[in-house]
Amino acid sequence: MSLKPGLAIAAAVLAADQLSKWWILEVVRLPEIGRLRLLDLGGAGMDFAMVWNRGVTFGLLAGDTPWHRVGLAVLALLVVAFLVRWLTKSENRTTTVALGAVIGGAIGNVIDRLRFGAVVDFVDTWLAGWHWYVFNVADAAIVLGVVALMADALFRPRQAGKEVA
Repeated sequence: MSLKPGLAIAAAVLAADQLSKWWILEVVRLPEIGRLRLLDLGGAGMDFAMVWNRGVTFGLLAGDTPWHRVGLAVLALLVVAFLVRWLTKSENRTTTVALGAVIGGAIGNVIDRLRFGAVVDFVDTWLAGWHWYVFNVADAAIVLGVVALMADALFRPRQAGKEVA
């Protein structure tokens, strides 16, 4: 696989992420509403719930200073640079798609952090009163990309003659 398909996937994820956040903020106006019930299956469901995530995954490393925001953005961009390098060496479609998803999602969250000082999270799923962390399209792409990379590493058949160090 080449670099272009992975970057195209990253661009598509980035566009979907930023478009969804624009829609949530400007059309739905979720910050004014706070919460909007989407689906209730009697014990399980999904809402739009406005959360400004000032940290990283699950709100870890949260802070609200300009240096903190820039620091997290720079760290994310360093990870993106590493992933783009990995993408240039991608050997199969699964790795290419997964890396593209993670790259696009990471850049989408960096844009939020620099633009708003926090990441726009808005999807809230719940089951029997237990809520998962509120997330966005970028977060979903990152998680699914990482899961695909792990599954590929664990289950892809090894080529004969290649030793694993």
